[in-house]
Amino acid sequence: MLKNSGIALKLIVLILASTMLIFGLIFGYNYTFSRKIIEKNVEENAKNLTFTTVNKVETVLHSIEKIPENMAYFLENSTFRKNELLNLIRTVVKNNSEIYGSTISFEPYAFDKNALYFGPYFYKSNGKIRFTYLGGESYRYFYLDWYQIPKELNRAVWSEPYYDEGGGNIIMCTYSVPFYKTISGKKQFMGIVTADVSLNWLEEIVSSIRISRTGYGFLISRKGMMVTHPTSSLIMNETLFSIAETRNDARLREIGREMINGKSGFVPVEDIVSGKKCWLYYAPLPSSGWSLGVLFPQEELMADIVHLNHTVFLLGIIGTALLLGVIVFISRSITRPLRILARATTDIAKGNLDIEIPAIKSRDEVGRLGESFISMKRSLKQYIKELTDTTSAKERIESELKIAHDIQMSILPKIFPPFPNRPEFDIYAIIEPSKEVGGDFYDFFLMDDYLYYVIGDVSGKGVPASLFMAVTKTLIKAKTDKDMMPDEILTKVNKELCVGNDSSMFVTIFCGRLNTQTGEVFYSNGGHNLPYFLYSHGSAELLENTGGMALGIMEDVKYQTKKIMLRTGDGIFLYTDGVTEAMDSSENLFSDRRLKEFLQEVSGFSPKKLIQDTVGTVKKFASGAPQADDITIMALKYLKK
Repeated sequence: MLKNSGIALKLIVLILASTMLIFGLIFGYNYTFSRKIIEKNVEENAKNLTFTTVNKVETVLHSIEKIPENMAYFLENSTFRKNELLNLIRTVVKNNSEIYGSTISFEPYAFDKNALYFGPYFYKSNGKIRFTYLGGESYRYFYLDWYQIPKELNRAVWSEPYYDEGGGNIIMCTYSVPFYKTISGKKQFMGIVTADVSLNWLEEIVSSIRISRTGYGFLISRKGMMVTHPTSSLIMNETLFSIAETRNDARLREIGREMINGKSGFVPVEDIVSGKKCWLYYAPLPSSGWSLGVLFPQEELMADIVHLNHTVFLLGIIGTALLLGVIVFISRSITRPLRILARATTDIAKGNLDIEIPAIKSRDEVGRLGESFISMKRSLKQYIKELTDTTSAKERIESELKIAHDIQMSILPKIFPPFPNRPEFDIYAIIEPSKEVGGDFYDFFLMDDYLYYVIGDVSGKGVPASLFMAVTKTLIKAKTDKDMMPDEILTKVNKELCVGNDSSMFVTIFCGRLNTQTGEVFYSNGGHNLPYFLYSHGSAELLENTGGMALGIMEDVKYQTKKIMLRTGDGIFLYTDGVTEAMDSSENLFSDRRLKEFLQEVSGFSPKKLIQDTVGTVKKFASGAPQADDITIMALKYLKK
């Protein structure tokens, strides 16, 4: 509409738009600055509130920890009888309100040579001290986490929350302390001293956190399990990670990782119950490894600043209306020179860069604007010329990369079946580079009754990786002699790759040798993804690693060889990390777990169909997301009966 309007109207619109833009920037800055101040204050208050609560909980937990630690010290440094033990445990439970129950549970036959179990346990129930013995076929305590973990770690440990069926019969967590005796000069493990804590008191402390109308606190365990939360259905039923998986919330999943790793932070999140925007401050409980989170509702805390900005916005509209009158008066004094420039720029916009722009004699801003248009016209012509040259060069490079791709693919075996006169085995392979050229490769060749096969992945991408790949593949075939073991091949190739490797590139390689008459397979791994052994009945297992490192890094590396036997119908599935690290649009990895689940269901496979199904499964998982890495797969099946 402005194209056919007068210059005065255009100036009014442009100047008014500029003014409104400036007002918008000022308004935005004011809002942003005010919001940052509030966020800073909220973060500081959140930090203080969170750490105050953490310290309150830690104080209780530390006081609880001292009790079983002192009991363990007593047991290690004195002799005792059964009645003394029972009186000690009962006194501890009776005199410490935070402790729900306690036991001294001994190793099998450690207290009584005729008793497999000895675990006296005192606990509180309905305001009274109850007693029972732990142990039995339905409660084999020395196999439970609260007993096994501190025994194996050789230190005191807080357990995950759990329902102690057969013991306290409540949801609790346990602080377990191992104790020992020196027998014949040797320190021997004797058992575990525990202090059980009901989660009720912990929930009371956390539930006392209230921020505005809907803010609250919650507590998660080392594994992300909800220990306390205002929504009772989440407690001991959900983890932060299961909630993130249900909501497909990668951000919540990352926050969960930070919390269980003992980190603290202040981040924006959505409430997992209401979905409202909040700020979350989280901090660890050092003694137990748990983490406390406190949610601050953004809408409620930002209500005042929103009201203030509404007022500022209304004043801005009034000021803009007054300014409009001034703009109308000024714009009418600037017409003729701008009309000339308008006609010229219309032609330039249509692509006519040869049009002559009339000179404007005035030396004011309009005159300088005319000179700028003339300069712009010259610059545009020069830019278009340079762009044309650049486009031609780019097309030439793309053509050369296409040729490089064809050359790289031509050096790999691509005729299948490769040995039609050898019915003892079937082999198939495929490679899909993520760029025009890549660093993945595969190869296989026969030497008498031995089938040698390799798969590799060069560090990096593009042309350098493809050249290093070609050199590596050539060296493998050149260095392989009849009857040579895979570790010898990798050792020789590694030495050659290390010579003059100024670019510090390296390659991971898995090398195997199949005796086609017996099914005997020798293999050696140079830092590559471990292949899967595919059983004829339909299950899959990773091969045992030989422990070798990638080639091209250190010259004197020695590689090891291991052996497996293939029976009729068994096979081997080899791949590069482009398979397991394929990502969908949410950046979730295909992962080793999904690959193994897919291979576990394979039976009666043919290598070609197996590979095609694998590629199809990976691409379906990626759902159109761009391929991040080369995908290379090789499958071998032994057929000799």
